[in-house]
Amino acid sequence: MEAKILRNNLQAGMLLLVKVRTNFRPTHAMQKNRLLLWLAIANVSLLCLQSCSSSKYPVESYVPAANADSIPNYANLYYWAAHPLKKDLADSTPKPFAQDKADTSVAVFFIHPTTYTHAGAVDGKPYNMQFWNASVNDAALNAKTDYSSMLNQASVFNSFEVYAPRYRQAHIRSFYINDSIAQSFFDTAYADIERAFMLFLQTIGNKPFIVASHSQGTLHAGRLLKAQVEGNPIQKRLVAAYIIGLPVPEQYFSSLPACTTPNQTGCFVSWRTFKKGHVPEFVQRENFKAVVVNPLTWTMDTMPVPRSQSKGAVLYKFNHPKPRNVATQIHGNILWSSKPRFFGNWFFTTKNYHIGDINLFWKDIRDNAMYRVKAYQQQTH
Repeated sequence: MEAKILRNNLQAGMLLLVKVRTNFRPTHAMQKNRLLLWLAIANVSLLCLQSCSSSKYPVESYVPAANADSIPNYANLYYWAAHPLKKDLADSTPKPFAQDKADTSVAVFFIHPTTYTHAGAVDGKPYNMQFWNASVNDAALNAKTDYSSMLNQASVFNSFEVYAPRYRQAHIRSFYINDSIAQSFFDTAYADIERAFMLFLQTIGNKPFIVASHSQGTLHAGRLLKAQVEGNPIQKRLVAAYIIGLPVPEQYFSSLPACTTPNQTGCFVSWRTFKKGHVPEFVQRENFKAVVVNPLTWTMDTMPVPRSQSKGAVLYKFNHPKPRNVATQIHGNILWSSKPRFFGNWFFTTKNYHIGDINLFWKDIRDNAMYRVKAYQQQTH
């Protein structure tokens, strides 16, 4: 079944809303089960995430000689966008929140969202991975990932050791071509994630860990948690999973529960953010109950939460986080947010806040991860 594409002209640029049928694809037997996802790729520099042009970013001078479809060798630090043994943009912290050093007793496995979005990469091209899966040796694309997702998202978790693999991500258009074609592109991306995760586990030894992701990253994180964590001995070492930007049905996991309190461990949180009062048509048609945890309270309570409880959003000025920025409320399968406050926000007219799922709650997520780690350490010592 073909997916629908809606394009709305915004004052701040073009918003692409992509309605897709997808799931975490944990096993071949589950490939027929589809979730609904809307991905917003907005040309809005105010939030400065996936939509940022890669042309302005400095790139790494060293690029391994390899073909576009080369399998990343995760023993080489080049294939990690973030790693404790290299200096990277995930190490960045807004000045008001700066700290001396990370807690090295906990590790974070972060899976970045789609940054492979250039239309020219796939326009008129055949359906094969050479074009539809990103090259991990594309220095410009890697820089785009680093200066968007690593800087603005993975950095949330740098109170601990952050590992974020580069992977042969599927092109954004893979979400709205025929699924029988797109499946192989997502499988290629997941295969990289799984291999990186196996080395991650080998590297961290017996340390507790966090899994975090956004958008396409969450597509792969859900599959990874189900295949490699849930029901396995390492599940006891999972502090929490922050799998954000995709709907996770209540019954998706069999033994990994949703987090219902701020200090619960061995659980997961998830949400999708939209402007207060807006319920997309596709959400109205969803026939499942999705897990939605409010990142201002870390509960599933549906009462409105005022801006005063917002600890800090990181928007267009990384070193100038904005506390008390948004009010929130859980509404059915989604999280409602008031319009973010920043200079020029009258140009920000989209009602889909997918691009800000993490940025709007940067300090809230950071503090909560530390709170859960503390709770985990108290439980295990």
